[in-house]
Amino acid sequence: MRRPTATAAITLLSCALVFAGAADAQSELRAAPLVPPFSAATPGVPPAPWQTVKINERKKLTEYRIVHNSNVGVLHALADGSASALGVPVSFDVNAAPVLAWRWRVAGLIEDADNSVAQKEDSPARIMLEFDGDKSKLSFSDRTASRIASSLSGRELPYATLMYIWSNTAPVGTVIPNPHAKRIQMVVASSGAGGVGSWQALKRNVRDDFKRAFKEEPGLLKSVGVMTDTDNTGTRVEAWYGDLQFLPDR
Repeated sequence: MRRPTATAAITLLSCALVFAGAADAQSELRAAPLVPPFSAATPGVPPAPWQTVKINERKKLTEYRIVHNSNVGVLHALADGSASALGVPVSFDVNAAPVLAWRWRVAGLIEDADNSVAQKEDSPARIMLEFDGDKSKLSFSDRTASRIASSLSGRELPYATLMYIWSNTAPVGTVIPNPHAKRIQMVVASSGAGGVGSWQALKRNVRDDFKRAFKEEPGLLKSVGVMTDTDNTGTRVEAWYGDLQFLPDR
């Protein structure tokens, strides 16, 4: 059988990032949009509520570990022909704190990766944000895709997924539709080899990017994840992630 493309895998991954029971456990986050910081964790396996999220049982997992960088805890990701995410459930309205701030660093780009092409759709670093919404507004094809994905993964597909990616060549700010799933849109946050090997401190207005990508207001944010993947290109890449914070729009 033909190996699933990275893009198809991400479609299923989007189902898995919404954890069962998250709404009750994270209801307090509606007023305080906090993402558990990597800097507070001790070196080793990322602590709960962070969870490794499999795409499927056949897919090799990306390795995620907390390491120290200048005596500060950060998340290290190692992908070697692999794809899995590290995700955490949340539940809050991004309008209250629409600016996502984070740091990331990559050891190198993925040769021949192209996020607009299904067979080449890998990225050394991603931030993944999943949103709730009124699914009755979706087209017949989108509803059908959601049902199929739900049956395959055992979890409900989110209404919409916004990703921030590191692209080989696309300019920062470019919106790249997922080649297989219209309900997944990618925004280029870093681009090219210029920043490779150095920490980049970034900020993006999630509310504005969501409106630009999906042509509507964002619903409730249900999960936050990071992902380093090379399952489609079969290559090896390393990335590091600092804390993710949602800040007011000032």
